[in-house]
Amino acid sequence: MNKRSIAHIALVFTNIFFAINLSAVKHLTNNNLVQAFGLNVVRIGFSVILFWILYVINPVNIKIDKADRMRLFLCALFGIAINQLMFIKGLSLTYSIHAALLLLITPILIVIIAAWILKERLGILKVTGLVLGISGALVLVLAKDSAGNGDNVLLGDLFIIINAISYTIYFILVKPLMVKYNAIVVLRWVFTIGLVLVLPFGWVEFTEIPWGLYTAIDFTSMGLIVITGTFLAYLFNLYGIKMLGPSVAGFYIYTQPVFAALIAMFFLHEQLTLYKIFAAALIFSGVYLANKQIKND
Repeated sequence: MNKRSIAHIALVFTNIFFAINLSAVKHLTNNNLVQAFGLNVVRIGFSVILFWILYVINPVNIKIDKADRMRLFLCALFGIAINQLMFIKGLSLTYSIHAALLLLITPILIVIIAAWILKERLGILKVTGLVLGISGALVLVLAKDSAGNGDNVLLGDLFIIINAISYTIYFILVKPLMVKYNAIVVLRWVFTIGLVLVLPFGWVEFTEIPWGLYTAIDFTSMGLIVITGTFLAYLFNLYGIKMLGPSVAGFYIYTQPVFAALIAMFFLHEQLTLYKIFAAALIFSGVYLANKQIKND
């Protein structure tokens, strides 16, 4: 099997890992086995340990230029601290299918920010795509749904949107660093700094985790969140981007809601209702049109 085929497989598993992550988080938070910010400490902290173990096994010591250190800090702030705190907290309050679909607005947000900051032209297809994508997000946020396991769906959806905005800012900030430095080195420092930023918010909740009540399925869920849903997902995604490019890697994010919906319906008994299908169609169409215009500009 050649490297490109392996990269495609890696990207498929990346999005399967992320989809599993959604249901695993819901399982632990719904059963009061961990609070959102405490889970972030476990997730990010264990990933930091794994990244430094990777460094010990294969030392890559690249000095970050002083001019890039503030950018690295901002990447940790938006890519780990705000992004992950809002993601886990939002997911604990809403449905995993909502979260998976709302995360798809990230490419649309990139188009908006590029138009605002980089002064990129907004053509008719981009504008139509933005309208459709935002409309789909509004359908999810404003729908009245009493089925499933969302404690505060509106607030949870808003947190997921903040998470998507934060990740968009991170995506724009981190691209020059990924080009200039070794990608794993960048991730190692982003996660390490991010852990320092997250600790004040999650330390108390971390100390309250009732480890003694955990069963085998609970420990498995935590392992899926930390090892596959965070550490391996980031590494696999990096490998896919390196071998196939960001545009191909970005395409695979559209598979994530499919995997998430199937897993959530099977394990969490969430319902794939008509309004969710309608919202998904709007968001998918919006992302397609917004990014189609980029190629024609």
